[in-house]
Amino acid sequence: MQKLKHDDEVIVIAGRDKGKRGKITKILGDGRVLVSGVNMVKRHTKPNPNLGKQGGIVEKEAGIAVSNIALFNPKSAKADRVGIRVEADGTKVRVFKSDNSVID
Repeated sequence: MQKLKHDDEVIVIAGRDKGKRGKITKILGDGRVLVSGVNMVKRHTKPNPNLGKQGGIVEKEAGIAVSNIALFNPKSAKADRVGIRVEADGTKVRVFKSDNSVID
């Protein structure tokens, strides 16, 4: 079971975007994730008449390391660590480490 999933609300805990919040839009395979509105970079693109794309400077999200983000706990309004607990019926659930409450 993964500790971070698609559409989780996270907060950046290190780097130039420290303190920004956003949702995970995509999980990349190499220990990085895309977070909406975080780690924005400018990409200079050439026009492509075959696809009907204009050229110019496009702003998009770049990947951010999983170690630089933490799950946002809405109860405490802070970053929180994630643990995995096995319930009595054998199912695994994600829990916040601070208050042991179930995430989903």
